[in-house]
Amino acid sequence: MPTQDLTILTGASRGMGLAMARQLLGPGRVLLCLARHVNPELEHEARAAGVHLEQWAQDLGDAGEAVERLERWLHSLHAPSISSATLINNAGLLPAIVPLQDCPADELAQALRVGLEAPMLLSGAFLRATQAWVDAGWQGERKLLNISSGLGRRAMASQSPYCAAKAGLDHFSRCVALEQAQQPHGAKVVSLAPGVIATGMQVQMRAADPQRFPDRARFVDLHQQGQLASPEQAAAQVLAWLKRPDFGQSVIADVRD
Repeated sequence: MPTQDLTILTGASRGMGLAMARQLLGPGRVLLCLARHVNPELEHEARAAGVHLEQWAQDLGDAGEAVERLERWLHSLHAPSISSATLINNAGLLPAIVPLQDCPADELAQALRVGLEAPMLLSGAFLRATQAWVDAGWQGERKLLNISSGLGRRAMASQSPYCAAKAGLDHFSRCVALEQAQQPHGAKVVSLAPGVIATGMQVQMRAADPQRFPDRARFVDLHQQGQLASPEQAAAQVLAWLKRPDFGQSVIADVRD
């Protein structure tokens, strides 16, 4: 029976997430995308490429439904036809770029839900379901790739919710890697910072009030000096990491490593 590589990708409707989705539309793949909106163009491209694509319109600020649905869906698959299974937690949210005392409570909570709570819940569902495959004799490879940020490793004023979510993503990745290392055929885990990318988040940062965002000039300079990677370039670098033979040996990584 032909085998296929399964990839589950969040935040696939725009930016680097959409670029990754497009680059994953290759032969021998099954791709499940979770995003706020379904992308009709991506569906058309998948049909043209003969790739099995599923898209779920999900608000990851309320991930409970997505978690239950993902676990059911994974249990419904015929595991022997899957050669590898990968979850890429890419979705993130940048709330108002202001000091913490001025950040609206609903925006702060949503940023933490999308950027940290949802990845933890989805990772748990992914690991539970695929562990059932392993327990039944499946020998495929499992990978968990969390898309982190330099801001999870370097504090920045007026960015505390985003920085905290990404720092939490790094540390929960360390914890899960320790857990999986204790299990036969455990998943390999990496939290990867993809560098600075020309996405909507960069536009938000450049448009922020410099009186409330002291580092705004840095992001303006990066843009003016052409130092932002395109979403397509960043996506290619991230997906290349997944193919590295040493994937998982270093849990916290940067695409420049």
